[in-house]
Amino acid sequence: MSQFFSTQKTIWLEPGWTLVRILTGILMTYHGWEVFDAAKMKEYAGWLTYFSEGTASALVYIGKAAELISGVLLTVGLFTRLAVWPMIATMLYIAFIIGNGQIWYGDQHPFLFVLLGLLFFFRGSGKFSLDQRFFTPKLPLILLLLTPFLSSAQKSKTGPVSLSQTTYCNPINLDYGYTPIPNFSEWGRHRATADPVIVTYKGDYYLFSTNQWGYWWSSDMLNWNFVSRKFLKPYHKVYDELCAPAAVVIGDTMLVFGSTYTSNFPLWMSTNPKGNEWKEALDSLEIGGWDPAFFLDDDGRFYMYNGSSNRYPLYGIELDRKTFQPIGTRKEQYFLEDWRYGWHRFGEYMDNTFLDGFIEGAWMTKHKGKYYLQWGGPGTEMSGYADGVVVGDSPLGPFTPQSDPVSFKPGGFARGAGHGATYQDPWNNYWHVSTMGINVKNTFERRNGIWPAGFDEEGIMYCNTAFGDYPHYLPNGVTDHRKSRFTGWMLLNYKKPVQVSSALGGYTANNAVDESIKTYWSAKTGDKGEWIQTDLGAPSTVHAIQLNYADQDAEFLGKQTEIFHQYKLYSSTDGKKWNLLIDKSQNKKDVPHDYIELATPITTRYLKLENIHMPTGKFALSGFRVFGKGAGQPPLPVKTFLVLRTEKDKRSAYIKWSPVDNAYAYNIYYGTAPDKLYNCIMVHDGNEYYFKGMDKEKVYYYRIEAVNENGVSEKTIVQTVN
Repeated sequence: MSQFFSTQKTIWLEPGWTLVRILTGILMTYHGWEVFDAAKMKEYAGWLTYFSEGTASALVYIGKAAELISGVLLTVGLFTRLAVWPMIATMLYIAFIIGNGQIWYGDQHPFLFVLLGLLFFFRGSGKFSLDQRFFTPKLPLILLLLTPFLSSAQKSKTGPVSLSQTTYCNPINLDYGYTPIPNFSEWGRHRATADPVIVTYKGDYYLFSTNQWGYWWSSDMLNWNFVSRKFLKPYHKVYDELCAPAAVVIGDTMLVFGSTYTSNFPLWMSTNPKGNEWKEALDSLEIGGWDPAFFLDDDGRFYMYNGSSNRYPLYGIELDRKTFQPIGTRKEQYFLEDWRYGWHRFGEYMDNTFLDGFIEGAWMTKHKGKYYLQWGGPGTEMSGYADGVVVGDSPLGPFTPQSDPVSFKPGGFARGAGHGATYQDPWNNYWHVSTMGINVKNTFERRNGIWPAGFDEEGIMYCNTAFGDYPHYLPNGVTDHRKSRFTGWMLLNYKKPVQVSSALGGYTANNAVDESIKTYWSAKTGDKGEWIQTDLGAPSTVHAIQLNYADQDAEFLGKQTEIFHQYKLYSSTDGKKWNLLIDKSQNKKDVPHDYIELATPITTRYLKLENIHMPTGKFALSGFRVFGKGAGQPPLPVKTFLVLRTEKDKRSAYIKWSPVDNAYAYNIYYGTAPDKLYNCIMVHDGNEYYFKGMDKEKVYYYRIEAVNENGVSEKTIVQTVN
């Protein structure tokens, strides 16, 4: 009952909103249709006795035409925020000019249309509308016109924060739980998750991830709402709640199952996951399996995959769709081939140091009759943690590997893109969610990231991770994900000067701007008033800010639902006079990777973050990241680019290039066809890279671009590497 009355819970929001909008539009269209009834129009003109006959007739026709146009546009949900104003103006005229202004009684009818119009202006047309189909989620024209006034009116409180963000930034801003495992936190308690799965259900995205004591749902892939839920029972006596969960939608039902080597984990089902209503589909899915994944084929047959080992392969098996009992026995699907594919090797330098590579985290996607079995490897601790794919003509193989990873992100602020899942947005564009590593306080200290993905004309599966932890556009229509979703907003404060209120030991100020999530600055306390200031070096146009909090002296084990961050962010052109840009001093959300897109970009040089409240521990940041456009010139192209592939080991290459004076990073693109350079490696502070991730039996192709705060250089010509 408390959920029913909660302001945080919505009931049938999008369908209900659409129904109200369509009924309002139909009623208004009905009234406006009288514009074609000459007798009615003459009667209405007679009401306007204080105008001449010609003027009265013209006003009546204008009013009825406004009703008709507004009604039609509202019905289909097109130009909604503009369409409501003719209706509002006409109804106000009827209520207060023609009528007596008795909006509480006699003139209540037209005034109700005014109120409905204002509601549609404030909230928009909703998900099921032509506005949603055709337009990007940028602010409508009328709101853009009003933004300066809204920002000015609210400047003392909130600053020019976007009313409806159109972008996101990895790592995604989830209220991640803290590791629940005591011996995993001996080097410091910290947030941790991994192995994400996203499935879509009734128009929303649902995200399940390791050890979160619940799951998230989102209607827009930006704002994630946590649902607290434990799926295991007391007698299971494990910390993993759930580890590497499987999720699938069958008809109107969602199924969820966690990793286990036992035979007594339940299989859960729900037709209302948003409302946290679950029941057991099966008391014990006896077949079990670590890193499980489910797949429902077009013909109704149901499959399960599992495996997590550096000695055993991935397995697959068909399950009876009604009883979930196995049909036959498990079949080997795929195992690593590091003798051929260099990136299958374990270790930060892909050399099988300490261990051989692991294969884990299966996921199946069907596209145009082909089956794409994805898997994670070779080690979650490493920058090269990636998802590979093997392709076949049936759900249980045989399969042929693609040479290179599908999702691969060995460079940048947060590295790694392994053990994930592929899903589609409402426009059927593909996206890939997977694991990003921190791996400092524990091997399994990790986060989640989302990247645009897809299939090219030849059926090659890809994931676009270039600038993969910079701001990207959210889904907003049909698109080709080979064309970057990157906004073009550059990092403005890489290794720029920083000032702080205090510093704890070796957690120095510059760690907050060194583009490594593994290092961080910490203040001496978590008290209100601790601050950090970043200097962009010159006045620059700021579009967005990402605040990545670090865990220093945290006290929690497991998921927390009542914690929050509070802060104020100021801007200045001279470092002396400060303007409040963002005020989250009243925030009640847990935002460990808060990402704020500004509705109106600002020109500034200095930004200062002041702590108000920390959930636990010290005030600490691994990344105070400012995005936008610098005022200078983009870097020049790289002049000389060498890829030296050794004859001793064709899996490996030594890459070197001539440095560009004003570049802070470089993107190396590579692939096995000159027009399919789908993978990208970002390199900071250097002009060389040792890459050991190639297919030794394939010819490769490479090119490089230089990056700075003002933009990106032209890419070099594609280079063939035999």
